[in-house]
Amino acid sequence: MNQLTDRDTETPRNLKDVEQAANIKRKDIARCYRLLIKELDLKMPVTDSIQCVARIASRIGIAEKTKRYAVNVLKQAQENEVSAGKDPMGLAAAALYLSCVKNGEDKTQRDIAEAANVTEVTIRNRYKGLRDSLDL
Repeated sequence: MNQLTDRDTETPRNLKDVEQAANIKRKDIARCYRLLIKELDLKMPVTDSIQCVARIASRIGIAEKTKRYAVNVLKQAQENEVSAGKDPMGLAAAALYLSCVKNGEDKTQRDIAEAANVTEVTIRNRYKGLRDSLDL
C-alpha cells in the first residue's frame, strides 16, 4: 500500500486521502509519485505502524488506555522483529483489536477493519501473529 506522509505532523497519508483532498484520480497520483521517487532517487518512506494507531483509534473512539497498550504491543513487535514486512495499517489495526480484547473494550474486528481500511482477515492473521509471538 502506498503511503505518503504529511511533513508537518508526520501523519501517514494514503493515496485515497490525497485523491480526495486534491480531487485528482488515484491512478494519476500514484503514477506521479512513483516517477518522483524514481527520478529523484528517493527511498520510499516506510510508515511506522505506531503512527497509524492514533488515526484508527480516533475514527472509532477507542479509549486512551487501550491506545497506549496497542502502542506497547507494537513496540514489542518491532523489538522482536515480528512486524518486518507487514502492512503498517493492518498491524496497527490488529494491535488495537488485541488491546481492545485485553482491556474489555467492545470493538469488533469489523469496526476496526473499516476504520483502518483493511480486511477482517488481515486483522485476524496479524492478531494471531502478535498474540503468539509476544505471548500475550
